[in-house]
Amino acid sequence: MAKKGTAVPLSELEQAVSDREAEDLVTRLLATRGGSGCEAEVMAIVASELAKAGLPEGKLSHDTAHRRSVHGGEIGNAILRMPGKRKGPRRLFSAHTDTVPICLGARPVKKNGFITSSDPATGLGADDRSGTAVLLTTAIALLRTGAAHLPLTLLWLVQEETGLHGAKNVTVSKLGGAEEGYNFDGGDSAKLRVGATGAFRLDITVSGIPSHAGMAPEKGVSAIAIASVAIADLVENGWQGLIEKGKKTGTSNIGVFHGGEATNVLTDRVKLRGEARSHDPAFRKRIVSEIEKAFARAAKKLKTSEGRRGAVAIEVRQDYESFRLKDSDPVVVAATMAIEHCCGVSDPVMAVANGGLDANWLTAHGVPTVTMGCGQENIHTVDERLNLKDFHLARRIALRLATSP
Repeated sequence: MAKKGTAVPLSELEQAVSDREAEDLVTRLLATRGGSGCEAEVMAIVASELAKAGLPEGKLSHDTAHRRSVHGGEIGNAILRMPGKRKGPRRLFSAHTDTVPICLGARPVKKNGFITSSDPATGLGADDRSGTAVLLTTAIALLRTGAAHLPLTLLWLVQEETGLHGAKNVTVSKLGGAEEGYNFDGGDSAKLRVGATGAFRLDITVSGIPSHAGMAPEKGVSAIAIASVAIADLVENGWQGLIEKGKKTGTSNIGVFHGGEATNVLTDRVKLRGEARSHDPAFRKRIVSEIEKAFARAAKKLKTSEGRRGAVAIEVRQDYESFRLKDSDPVVVAATMAIEHCCGVSDPVMAVANGGLDANWLTAHGVPTVTMGCGQENIHTVDERLNLKDFHLARRIALRLATSP
């Protein structure tokens, strides 16, 4: 082991956790169940491996993000602050530890440079156990070698997949005043996501008027009919799916529809959940307004033979705000240089995501954050796989960012 605080060559630092050891570790993480809100077992692996590498007891802490989340949960975000051994900005490395339901029960196997699930009915969970492993192997390498590094905060997040609740509810004061953020959650290691869209979630309750469907249908109003008329209105007028209005663009979707118990009763209540997204905050609000108007029109249009109408209640909440970092921002410059050095490219791909990222909330909390690739492919499907070449490149990028101002 190198003398604590010495300038360990990057090549030696990279070898502190071999590719074989890293692959074994990520395989173990992939095989561990842990959907959103149920991340305690994954966090236990993180804590155990850090302790084996020499992290003193009590240095890894957890916040109470799960208590502030609308979903509750087993455990909060895990946070490790490492004092700097060389001058430079405190850098925040983040990754989320939860997976989507299709990935629970994955049986990871390695073949031809990839890790896949041997169970054809499950995804893999590389989104984002690969990022979880990138952070973990980075910390282990620094602990084993005692290498000089910048002030670092490592953040293992919970509940990303259900709406970025770990990042939204993180205890910012525990991040140590981080100035730059690097979120490992993506595919191509030479791709840099410097922005992302914003989104609203909608909970819609439609109240109808029940009546016997065979004997007196005219005396009732079906909540299903109101909702269906509203959705048809949105589709017909271009406010459902991909939305393009002049130079303004966005998306919307009614993704959940629950209600009804019998065919011989006009349904008195249905509940729907939807979303609206756009990089333009004002246009995103316009999309929500058009959804509200469509449901109001539908409720007004349908009435009983006695002139009674149903009603609609819509609750809107912001999931996350859009952001776009400048190419000249220090976090973008540093990430670009690290990718160029480690991946051998002269012009990394810069992209803006149409989905939400933990980086949305971390940036909103005052830590400008880019999102880096770490080998995930075909996420949220049974064809998901981890590209080991990109995974190992991501580990090397993280080590360079940890040690190079």
